[in-house]
Amino acid sequence: MPSFPTEVVLREVGLRDGLQSIQTILPTDRKIEWIRDAYAAGQRDIEVGSFVPARLLPQLADTAELVAYAKTLPDLCVSVLVPNSKTLIEGGIGTAFGCTIQGYVSQTDVLRCMQALLDAGADCVSIADTVGYAGPTAVRDLFEKARRIAGERFWRGHFHDTRGLGLANVYAALETGVARFDSTLAGIGGCPHAPGASGNVSSEDLAFMLADMGIETGIDIPALLALRAKVAQWLEGETLHGALWLAGLPKTHAAPAAPDA
Repeated sequence: MPSFPTEVVLREVGLRDGLQSIQTILPTDRKIEWIRDAYAAGQRDIEVGSFVPARLLPQLADTAELVAYAKTLPDLCVSVLVPNSKTLIEGGIGTAFGCTIQGYVSQTDVLRCMQALLDAGADCVSIADTVGYAGPTAVRDLFEKARRIAGERFWRGHFHDTRGLGLANVYAALETGVARFDSTLAGIGGCPHAPGASGNVSSEDLAFMLADMGIETGIDIPALLALRAKVAQWLEGETLHGALWLAGLPKTHAAPAAPDA
C-alpha cells in the first residue's frame, strides 16, 4: 500500500485560473468576499490573481487590491501568477502531459525544463496538466521522476478535469508523496490559449476525497459548499463543475468518533 501524506495543502486558484477563462467580470467587493469566506472555511493558500495588462484580462485587473486585502489575513499564503524577485518563486511547467497545439510532450523535455528552472534559481517547481490529457499512470510515472530530481522542491500538482480524470490524477500524485495541489471552487476555469481545455479539479470535491481518505486539509467542507452556492449565484450563466454540490455530503460523513474508552 502507498504511504499517503497525512496533510495536504489545497491552493484555491479560482480567483485567477477560474475567472480568467469566463466572461463574467466579478466586482472587487465580491472577490474580497470570496477570499474572506474561503479563509473562514479554512483555506490558507489562495492565488488571488495575476499581474497582466487589464486590456488582455480585464477579469483580473484588480489583482493589486486583492493582494493588499488578502495580506491582512493571518497565516494566509497569498500568491499571484507572476511573482517578483522579493517573493517565493515557484516555477510551473504547463501542458506537461500533452498540448493542444504541439501534441505529444516527452517526459524528457518536461524534466529538462524542470531542472532548468531549478538551476535558474526557482525556489520550487510544479507540474500542470493544463489541457486535461493526463491519466493516473502517466502522472505517477512523471511525478516519481520529478520527485527524484527535485525532492521537496517539487512543490505542487495542477490538474484539470477536462476528461473526468482530475481526482484520479490527484490520487496518483498523492501516491508519490506530493502534498500540495491547485483547485478551483466549482471547478471553474481552463486555459484561454488551449482550445477545449476546461474545468479545474473542483476544490469541494477534492477536499471531500481527501477527508474521506483521512488526510487533513483544515477545510470546513460545509462552509466551502456554502461559498460555492454563493459564487454560483455571482456567476449565473457560466458553466460550473463538480459533483459534491449535487448530492451533498453523505450521512456517513461526520467528525471522527471519539476513541473507545
